[in-house]
Amino acid sequence: MSVESVLTIIVLLVGFYMAWNIGANDVANAMGTSVGSKALTLTKAVIIAGILEFSGAFFLGSHVSETMQKGIVDPQVFAGDPNIFLYGMLAALLSTAIWLQIASFFGWPVSTTHAIVGAIIGFGALIGGFHTINWAMVGSIAASWVLSPALSGIISYIIFSILQRKILFAMNPIAATRRLIPYLIFLIFLTFSLTILSDGVKNIELDNLTVIVISLSTALICALISFFIIKSHKTPEGYGEVPSMRLSQQAYSLNKAVKHLQRVKLSSTGETQSKLSTLLSETRALAKNMRKKADFYSHTSDYTAVEKMFSYLQIISACFVAFAHGANDVANAIGPVAAVLDVVRFKQIVYETTIPTWLLALGGFGIVVGLATWGWRVIETIGKKITELTPTRGFSAEFGAATTILVASKLGLPVSTTHCVVGAVLGVGLARGLSALNFKILRDIALSWVITIPSSALVCILFFHLIKAIFSPFL
Repeated sequence: MSVESVLTIIVLLVGFYMAWNIGANDVANAMGTSVGSKALTLTKAVIIAGILEFSGAFFLGSHVSETMQKGIVDPQVFAGDPNIFLYGMLAALLSTAIWLQIASFFGWPVSTTHAIVGAIIGFGALIGGFHTINWAMVGSIAASWVLSPALSGIISYIIFSILQRKILFAMNPIAATRRLIPYLIFLIFLTFSLTILSDGVKNIELDNLTVIVISLSTALICALISFFIIKSHKTPEGYGEVPSMRLSQQAYSLNKAVKHLQRVKLSSTGETQSKLSTLLSETRALAKNMRKKADFYSHTSDYTAVEKMFSYLQIISACFVAFAHGANDVANAIGPVAAVLDVVRFKQIVYETTIPTWLLALGGFGIVVGLATWGWRVIETIGKKITELTPTRGFSAEFGAATTILVASKLGLPVSTTHCVVGAVLGVGLARGLSALNFKILRDIALSWVITIPSSALVCILFFHLIKAIFSPFL
């Protein structure tokens, strides 16, 4: 067997290992909210992720990948010796996959793209020096650690706050849910259709007006279908005003009263301030007691009716997230594999390489296997450990994250799917109050984000020397 054949097999194995870890970490965090809220079982999540991730990569993901990920390193550094580039990219894939596996073991949701970038920085700086690194691009990636979670957190916070006011704290929440669902369906499919059509489906070019008309028509049809489905299922008389909902509304009103009393107290003096302090303490205690009662009743079967309706919406938003992730991350992760294979075949660096469909299929298969076998670790972190999720909360987080990912892609902003999902879950938790968040888990996640790039860089340098020592005598 020739050295080229051995290298090809090794590259494909490393590529599959990389895809496996993407499934275990990146895709797992994308599906974590659905599994955590019990809207989807792990088996169903694997099936949905497998189909939608591949579809997103195939229809919206770029089939042309720059060999130097997003211009991180000056390609001229490797022009004189393609083998150095081969060793470096192979080391980058291997180090990224290993870092993802370590992160998955601890349940840390980290960014695949950032890990690859860190690895490329490692071997690029080693070969060409630090001056060959595009530090402005690295800086923009670092900024996305704040930008991604902030944007998705704000959107998810707003969505869940609206759901709280319009549904969870309504006098008849089930009736309110039935009224609101068609509008949510319209919003989901409008955003989804605009994203797909404005990026352009293969071999079809549409002008902006046609894209808007088709998107509005699709969203309207889906909303009307949901309206008639809901209308055909009548709610039993007197059903909907359940204890948990009434108590939640009362708790919400008391919390607002606490804020008003605090403001009045700040502007008061003397005896008035003293009386307000007493009243404020009593109102706080009453609000706390009401929240406890609401939490107790929220586990009744009546309360589940609203969440059950939202579980269907969350399944739609889960598809949205999976498709968005495939469009943005899967092709980029498989791109380096195609670049290395081109060097093995042509003995030179191909600065723009076409990703073949069979390689995307290999990546898709590896992703599904990774999600099915090891994805539960990161799913547990996203779905359970940051904050407690229900279908209403999970829907808000998923739709907020997916909207951020796709809007940011249009604007060319450097955002991470992982960071968007974590930020969205954080935003939903904040809408429920600081006490709903697990700050220890959030600290660990933030630390894992910060060390992703340097960790990948160091591990890549080690593997670069090892791979070079093994193969340089034969090439």
